[in-house]
Amino acid sequence: MQADPITILTTHLLLLRQVESQDSTAFLNIFADKEVMHYGDGVKDLAWIEDWIQHTQQHYQQFGYGKWAVIRQADAALLGYCGLEYASDVCGQPEVALGYLLARADWGQGYASEAVTATLNYGFSLLGLRRIIATIDPGNVASVRVAQKAGMVYEQDVIYEGYTHPDHVYTIKSVSIKPL
Repeated sequence: MQADPITILTTHLLLLRQVESQDSTAFLNIFADKEVMHYGDGVKDLAWIEDWIQHTQQHYQQFGYGKWAVIRQADAALLGYCGLEYASDVCGQPEVALGYLLARADWGQGYASEAVTATLNYGFSLLGLRRIIATIDPGNVASVRVAQKAGMVYEQDVIYEGYTHPDHVYTIKSVSIKPL
């Protein structure tokens, strides 16, 4: 018998919990959507998603945090992910990076903002982080808006290997976090 997934955060509308292997089909519906993945590195298949889930679970073990499944409390639907990930080299230094991605059907309903704000609060209050970053394609206006609404500010550009243009690095420090 498999244990229940570990809940990390509960907000007004959402539950953020550890990603589980049985989430692969729900994530396939998100990662295989061309519009959702427009600002990422392309659509993904089931094998990639299974590897991503395994990597995410290993990240929990190694760092004590990671990307979490975003679940709508009203119907227990998996909407996407939001969480924190250790990044060993962003502009020459290690960082903790915020990441979030939701299914297209759930855009524009405030879920991303609620998940991001809760995740930032978790990082600062429970993990004791002093700074969190997000790297966002400058064309992804909706994602930029979510980061800015949470109090993140543009700091600099970063260009990753294989990219044709830079992403923007947004940052927030523990003293500037907005309350829930």
